[in-house]
Amino acid sequence: MAAVSSPQVRPLPVPGRPEKLRLGDVLVQQRLISQEQLQKTLDLQRQTGKKVGRLLIETGIITEELLANGLARQLRIPFVNLKTFPFRADVVKLLPESAARRFRALVLEDKGDSLLLALGDPLDLFAFDELTRLLKRNIAIAAVPETQLALAFDRLYRRTEEISGLARALEKDLGDAVDFGELTATAGIEGAPVVRLLQSLFEDAIQVGASDVHIEPQEAGLQIRVRVDGVLQTQTLADKRIAGALAQRLKLMAGLDISEKRLPQDGRFSVRLKEQTIDVRLSTLPTSYGESVVMRLLIQGAGMRRLDGIGMPEAMLKRFREVLGRSAGLVLVTGPTGSGKTTTLYAALAEINAAELKVITVEDPVEYRLPGITQVQVNDKIELSFARVLRATLRQDPDVILVGEMRDAETAEIGLRAAITGHLVLSTLHTRDAISTPFRLLDMGVPPFMVATSLQAVIAQRLVRLNCSECAEPQEPSAQELAWLTSMVEAGDVVQARRGRGCSACNGTGYAGRQGIYELLEMDAGLTQAASHADPATFMKLARERMKGHTLAHHVLALVRQGRTSLAEALRIGFDVDEDLGAPD
Repeated sequence: MAAVSSPQVRPLPVPGRPEKLRLGDVLVQQRLISQEQLQKTLDLQRQTGKKVGRLLIETGIITEELLANGLARQLRIPFVNLKTFPFRADVVKLLPESAARRFRALVLEDKGDSLLLALGDPLDLFAFDELTRLLKRNIAIAAVPETQLALAFDRLYRRTEEISGLARALEKDLGDAVDFGELTATAGIEGAPVVRLLQSLFEDAIQVGASDVHIEPQEAGLQIRVRVDGVLQTQTLADKRIAGALAQRLKLMAGLDISEKRLPQDGRFSVRLKEQTIDVRLSTLPTSYGESVVMRLLIQGAGMRRLDGIGMPEAMLKRFREVLGRSAGLVLVTGPTGSGKTTTLYAALAEINAAELKVITVEDPVEYRLPGITQVQVNDKIELSFARVLRATLRQDPDVILVGEMRDAETAEIGLRAAITGHLVLSTLHTRDAISTPFRLLDMGVPPFMVATSLQAVIAQRLVRLNCSECAEPQEPSAQELAWLTSMVEAGDVVQARRGRGCSACNGTGYAGRQGIYELLEMDAGLTQAASHADPATFMKLARERMKGHTLAHHVLALVRQGRTSLAEALRIGFDVDEDLGAPD
């Protein structure tokens, strides 16, 4: 009797599990790359050990979007643009951050019986199996560009819950009373809840690109906010009992007097986070419910911008460069705190930093490190003030002097004398616009003749938020916005405004990034003569004529025309448009 062979048993396919394919073969089959390009990439892979996909992108053979689209077509899976995808926080958090980053995956949708996941490498069978085991659900996958995935991790896995949890742990540790002696004793222990909470706060702030962190005790609790693109966002709310512990620890880090809670204090320290060194400028202010703490974050080694990269109009840029080419005089950059004045000053400094010039900066603090120039940081604790350093600077035979800020009459007068005596002086001043700047110097007590003879040019600037490129759409102006537009444009001129509706790419704000807007007042013979007189009316009339059609308002209008910013943002920066500066000629 002949033996009957047993039938061959094959494992049942797992729903949604991708086939075992080679990326190079898929891309050749989709005609996205040639066989020759694949072979060269495989040869390069043997030399470098990098993945084929990464090498194809780095060598410019294919883009991330084309690669992901090609995989989606071959595997018959969806391609997802993460920039515009409407994420839900509760769905994303089904996968812990550690696993998400390890397997390069994000949960996109919960379909009840299964989950849709974005996977950085849809051909990674190991990741598919591990994610199925971890989530205990059937999963389907979608292809996404790798760069979008990395940005989505930082955007979606913010440390809000971690910060709130650490705040609750600190509340429990502290009880009803804050034992500052105990906190001081444990200040160096990394495991202390207060230290872990501050570390999470800093990491989250850097992750979202925040410029400031605000710790504000209120009657109902402690409010922690971060400033992103010039606008404050609430990070977390906690029990106000932990406010004292946070302020105490921060003051220890900044070397301030921890026993003094009745007076404002200022200090600075540096922290190391994710291979970045962050300079922190700390300010404390006693309030009714405890000490309010504000920290300005400055990333060491951040790339310094050039003048042609800050958004200044071409005609203005040409005139400004001509001013910087002069050997003497005072150039002021004005605007409120956080308007980008220091960035403009350093961009100007980079233009004139030549080997044959002696350049000295006097700052508080030194925000950018520049090779080949002398930089001095003031220190009021040892009476190393702006005025004192500036006097010493004049004995160092400088050609160009940068003064971080004209803070008082003494500093302003020394700076103007330096400008009169053959030095090019760059500095900042807090004024509303360019026209009012000479009168601010006079108000500080500087003699009129010094202002008239030394001031060469004034740049006034603001920062406006830019529309998110992923969700910007046409908008109908409100009554207030329409009134502003009518005052700015000629009759019959149509401006099609745009505004971001809010998406996952911009965290629902409708804005992504900021740009400077500028106006330049260059002093000529007529303005110089008018500035030396006590009556400001003549000067202001002449200045308005010189600047007609080229003010801050006109610059932001140009951005509105281009669809780069919204009418709401133009109004937010607070212009009171003068009738004389209305419709352009």
